[in-house]
Amino acid sequence: MTRYDVFNGDADGLCALQQLRLEEPLQATPVTGAKRDIRLLERVDAMAGDRLTVLDVSMHANRDALARVLAAGARVRWFDHHHPGEVPAHPALEAHIDTDPAMCTALIVNRHLAGRHARWAAVGAFGDNLRAPARALCGALGLPDDQVATLQALGEALNYNAYGDDAHDLLVHPAQLSAMIRPFADPLDFAAASPFLERLSRVQREDLARAVAQPPAAEWPGLALYRFGDEPWARRVRGALGNHLARTEPQRVHAIVTQRADGGATLSLRVPAGAALPADAFCRRWPSGNGRAIAAGVDRLAATELEALVSDLVATYTRPSVGA
Repeated sequence: MTRYDVFNGDADGLCALQQLRLEEPLQATPVTGAKRDIRLLERVDAMAGDRLTVLDVSMHANRDALARVLAAGARVRWFDHHHPGEVPAHPALEAHIDTDPAMCTALIVNRHLAGRHARWAAVGAFGDNLRAPARALCGALGLPDDQVATLQALGEALNYNAYGDDAHDLLVHPAQLSAMIRPFADPLDFAAASPFLERLSRVQREDLARAVAQPPAAEWPGLALYRFGDEPWARRVRGALGNHLARTEPQRVHAIVTQRADGGATLSLRVPAGAALPADAFCRRWPSGNGRAIAAGVDRLAATELEALVSDLVATYTRPSVGA
C-alpha cells in the first residue's frame, strides 16, 4: 500500500496538510506544485489498497483522474473549498467540501479536527486572504496582537511562495516547504526558527510595491484591468496584488492579466461578494479556469482569446451589474 498526500502548494494546502499530519503522523508521497497546478491527481498512478489524502484541490478539475483512482481500488479522502461539481457517490471516497466564501481548506480541516491545531489553520486562512475568519480564530485562541501579526505574515509568505506558472518560478518547492514545517506543532516556532519568513516577506514587499505603482491598463465603472509582461516578479505578484486590490477597493472587480512566454496569458480575478457572477463561475467559462466565489483565475488563455475575455469581463461586471 502506498500513501499519497496530494495538496495545493499554497498556504491553504500546506496548512491543511500540516494539521492532518500533526494529528496523524505518517510517511506519504507528496504530490504538489505551484498554486495553479490543480490537476494534481493526474500524476498519481494509484493501485488497489493505496490511500490518498487530497487537500485544496478542485474535484471538478480532477474528475476523470478521481474516477480512475477509485476504479483502481484506492481510497480517497478529500478536503476542499472550491466548486466540486457533482461529488461521486462511492464507498471509497470521503469528501469534506464546503464552498462557503468564508471557508478555506485549512479551516475545514480545523473543524474536522475540532481545533486541535488551530494556529496552523489561522495561518492558512490568512494566506487565503480570509483575514476576518483568521482573526476570529486567533481571538478564540486568546493570542496577543504581535503573535497574530506573525501568523498573518507567515500565511501571506507561504501563499506568496506558491505563485508562478510552474514550480520553477517558486523560491522553495512546496514539497520541500512542507518538510520544513512538519516538525513544528506551533507555527510561531517555525517563524522564529526559519529564515523563510523574512526572505519571502522581503521579496513580497518589493514585488507588490512595484506592482501597485503601475496604474490599470483600462478602467470601466466597477472594473479595473491590469496587464503585466512575462517576467518572474509579475508571475509571483499577481495573487498578492489581487488580494491587495480586493482589500483596498472592495467594491470593485479587479482583473490581472499576465503575459505568458507562449504568447498567451494568465488571468487572476477578484470580485466583491455581491458581484453579478461569482469569480469561479466566470473563470470556468474557459477550460483551465477555476477558483472560488470571490477569487479565481484562468491558467492558460490563448492570445486570440484575450479580446473575448475582456469583452466578457466588461459585459458581466461593469456597473450597474456589480452589487453594493
